[in-house]
Amino acid sequence: MIVLAGPSGAGKSRLAERIGLPVLRLDDFYRSAGDPELPRITSGANAGLVDWDDPASWLPDDALAAVAELCRAGTATVPIYDIAHDGRCGSQTLDLGGQDLFVAEGIFAQEIVPACREAGLVAAAYCVRQHPVVTFWRRLTRDLREHRKPPLVLVRRGLALLRDQRRVVEHAVELGCEPVTPDQALTEVRRLTSGSRR
Repeated sequence: MIVLAGPSGAGKSRLAERIGLPVLRLDDFYRSAGDPELPRITSGANAGLVDWDDPASWLPDDALAAVAELCRAGTATVPIYDIAHDGRCGSQTLDLGGQDLFVAEGIFAQEIVPACREAGLVAAAYCVRQHPVVTFWRRLTRDLREHRKPPLVLVRRGLALLRDQRRVVEHAVELGCEPVTPDQALTEVRRLTSGSRR
């Protein structure tokens, strides 16, 4: 797989579409609202709300199982997650259609890179990044458009994520992702897919 990690709003989903390979959307492996294991924000204006930016709000074992099944069989049943309602709303079959490579993208994608590398499942791993202000604005306009949360919550969350972006990128690099802009990632992936075809 080709991993696209990086901060929320950095352009991972748009980049995945530009690449044109089958896409495993790792954000569909979030826990559903009501799960007792969901972490909570402990301080600040959003204290008490679910911390959807904490990896503990995500199910890495389910994501790993889907990646392994896709690499082994070329197809896997994956969840459909409705972020606006904080829960799964069904499942679907992801079929690689004979492709040798696929993209796995999401804000917690870096968390599975070490285990997937050890299993020989990673072709490349990137942390997509842009200027923090650009990421903040893109994330906010997207989340408002999709009615993901009340506007005030989105603004407060966005400002917190803006301040935290450097740490997020550094963490992804520590776990084996190469920091790149979307255009740099696209160039690298095109080289990779060209070599795969050959």
